[in-house]
Parts: sequence; structure tokens; C-alpha cells
Amino acid sequence: MSTLSKDVAIIGTGTAGLAAYRAAKEHTDSVVLIEAGVYGTTCARVGCMPSKLLIAAADAAHEIRHSHAFGVIAEPPKIDSKAVMQRVKSERDRFVGFVLESVDSIDEQDRVRGYARFIDNTTLLVERQDDEDLRIDAKRIVIATGSRPSYPGFFQAAEDRLVVNDDIFEWDALPSSVAVFGPGVIGLELGQALSRLGVEVSMFGVGGALGPFTDPEVRASAHQAFAGQFRYFNTDAQVDSIERTSEGVKIRYDGGEEVIVDYLVAATGRRPNVDNLGLENLELPLDERDVPIANPYTMQVGQTPIFIAGDASNQIPLLHEAADQGKIAGDNAGRSLKSLADVRSGLRRSAIGVVFSDPQLATVGMRYDDVVKRYDRDCFAIGEVSFKNQGRSRVMLKNQGLLRVYAEQGTGMFLGAEMAGPRAEHIAHLLAWAHQQRMTIPQMLDMPFYHPVIEEGLRTALRDVNANLHLGKALMDRCAECGVGS
Repeated sequence: MSTLSKDVAIIGTGTAGLAAYRAAKEHTDSVVLIEAGVYGTTCARVGCMPSKLLIAAADAAHEIRHSHAFGVIAEPPKIDSKAVMQRVKSERDRFVGFVLESVDSIDEQDRVRGYARFIDNTTLLVERQDDEDLRIDAKRIVIATGSRPSYPGFFQAAEDRLVVNDDIFEWDALPSSVAVFGPGVIGLELGQALSRLGVEVSMFGVGGALGPFTDPEVRASAHQAFAGQFRYFNTDAQVDSIERTSEGVKIRYDGGEEVIVDYLVAATGRRPNVDNLGLENLELPLDERDVPIANPYTMQVGQTPIFIAGDASNQIPLLHEAADQGKIAGDNAGRSLKSLADVRSGLRRSAIGVVFSDPQLATVGMRYDDVVKRYDRDCFAIGEVSFKNQGRSRVMLKNQGLLRVYAEQGTGMFLGAEMAGPRAEHIAHLLAWAHQQRMTIPQMLDMPFYHPVIEEGLRTALRDVNANLHLGKALMDRCAECGVGS
């Protein structure tokens, strides 16, 4: 066994790992990247980009199918599913190619192929298939191993017809029918896209959860919008059995109903890839999923020389968050080589999440559950707007959904929002910028609003919450225990 000594070792070459590498290299040239699987990020290979390619095709078909509502008569679209998937895969490969070019530009001496396991806090054993095992002694180690799809064990009854979202982008053509389990971010995006491309989709959920929402009013509005878009849609279904048959997958549900589908699509979440890293050899603070607990501002695990970033951190599994976390982790790993006391807080931006369904879904800043946990009911205010009669929304026939915004009593500070509606991706960015700048509702209302635009709906919600606000020091003092004014 050979030995390699480095200042910083980074496990994983996804978005977080590459960001960590670039940041660490600002402090030292002694950095190594360790990768066991294929190069290329989750986003490029099986996440953001291929899913948006599939959604783009689905949206094109949907617009043609509904053009008659505008007085534009078009032939019903013919879906060439092989052509759809060919474009998805070819463009996906193009995006992956950009990532591979980035990896190829890294010095070969800074790259190691193999499976890394911890021996102790500063030592890794890398098992290599085509070479002898390698011991790496590193002063600082960054875990950036990403995540993988996770699903309940009873889904295995579907046998070879059980797929996860990663598998969909390898299909050469689309099936006739699928059952999607999990109406969350991934399930809604892919389920709706497949439905619009002619696949019969049954959507199964549990506990009433839908998308990213915690606000019951916004969730109810979104539920109403999605209810008619699938063969079956139930966010709290009772699944009695799953069986692989000669015809496909037979699912019995709701006490007697039955459906046979070509595939069962498991979209029930993702699991951080930390279970085979040898963490049992270390004494690290772990959460309920046995994931190392990191300071969200430094990405340091406890007081150890170990940092963690990206999906592996079990914080916010989004590309922009992975990039930020990776940069913070790599920067701190590099700058703290002389002393862990040199670890610094990095920039953590306001939370923003978008689901590219129709209607689009978004959350910004504090979600409803966060607000009600932190504040007494008389220490925050809510404003809302329905898009059913919003001018531009009706013009585009996208008039569905609800936006709710939350603000702090006493100061009027904007706290967060949840939204289902048209162009939510753009409104979410405006709100995220306002949240990061710690703007008040009156300040936000002083911003320009053009006419006629969807953003006028946002102004309506801001006016509504403003009418419910009571500003002043007296209320701030009364609500100080909630953190008002902090």
C-alpha cells in the first residue's frame, strides 16, 4: 500500500466537491479530489438539466393541446417519444460534457479514483480497482459525496419495473403508464411532464404532503390545481399491495381500487451518501440519519478537521446551495491548515426553492412552519393573493394558485413566502433578494411594479400584509421574546 500526504482531501467531485477544490486551492496547492463513481454532477446527469429538458417537451405539447382556448385551432400533438428522449439525452450529455471538461482541466496529480473510507479524522483508505490501495494522510478532509434516491423496502415488490428518477433519463422511449410515488419536488415535475407527453400517470402520496409546502392554504390551492392532471391523484393514498405481474406492476389501493402500470417510479426522497465512509471509526456529532452535523455557516463538523458540503450534508439539496457550501467548506479547510481557530463563517444566502411544474411552486426565506414555530400568532402578519382573477394571469390562461407572504409585527420586516402560481420562479427571485436585504414590507411596496405583469399580484399580497401590520416600538417590545427586531 502506498501513502499520499496532502493538506486537503475532498471526497466527491460533484458540484460541492468541485467548488471545495477551487476554494481550497486558493490557500494551498496540496489538494486531492477522490471519486469512486463517474465524473459529472447530479444536476447535469440526472437532476436539474435533464428534468427541465423533459418538462420543456411536455410544456410544448400542452400549449398545442390547449391553444384552442385562445381561438388558435391546432391539430392534436403527436408525441414521438423516441425523439423526445433522444433530445433529452443528447442535451443532457452536452451539459455533462461541460462538467467533464472542468474535471479534465484539473491536474491529474490532484485526482484519485477509488472508494474512500475514514481510518481516523485525518486518514483515508482509498480502495482502487485497477491499482493497489492508497492511504491518504490529510490535515483537512471535506465530505462531498452527494446523495442517492431512497425509497421504502416494499417497493421492491415491483422488481425490474421499479425505477427512480435517475433511470427515467435512460429510457429510449416513454412507457404507456407509470405510478409515481411521492408528490414532492421530483415527483410533481416528472409526473406532470410524463402525463403531458401522453403517459397515463397515477400519483400516490402519504400524509397529505405536496411539493415543498407547509402553508395549508397554499398547499390546498396547489392540490386543486393538480387534481385533474393525472389518472389518479391522492396525496394521502392507502396502498394495500404492490405486485409484479406479467402485465407490469399491479397496485391495489384505497380498499379495493386497482391499477396496472408499466413502471413504479419511486420519487420518495434522497439519502446522503455517508453510510459507507467508515464514520463509525470517528467520533462525530450525527443526526437521526447518521449524517455528520455541520455548522451551517462554516460547514465544519463539530470541532474536528472534517467539513461536509452539498447533498451529503443533509441540509438543503439544491445546486446553488451545494456550490455555496462547497466553497465555504473548501475555503475553511484551506485557511485553517495552521489552526482550526481560523475557520470563518461564509455567505449563506436567503433560502429559495422552485418547482418547475405548472403551476410553478416556490418557497422563499422562512416557510409557514418556520414562522409559526418562532413567533406568537400576534407577532406576525400574513398577506395573500389568489391568481384566479389576477389580470395578466387571466390573459395567459395561467390563472390558478395562491401566494402568501409573512411579515414581522413591529418592524414590518419581510420574513418569507410560499407560492403556487404562474411565473413563480421569477417572483421567488424578487422575494429572495428582498429577504436577503432584510427589507420591510413598506420598502418593498416602494419598488416599481409595471403593468400588466404577474408581479402586480405580488404587490396585492404585499398590500394585504401591510394592512395587517402594526408597526412601532411597543409591539416590538411585546414580541421581543420571539426575536422581533433581531
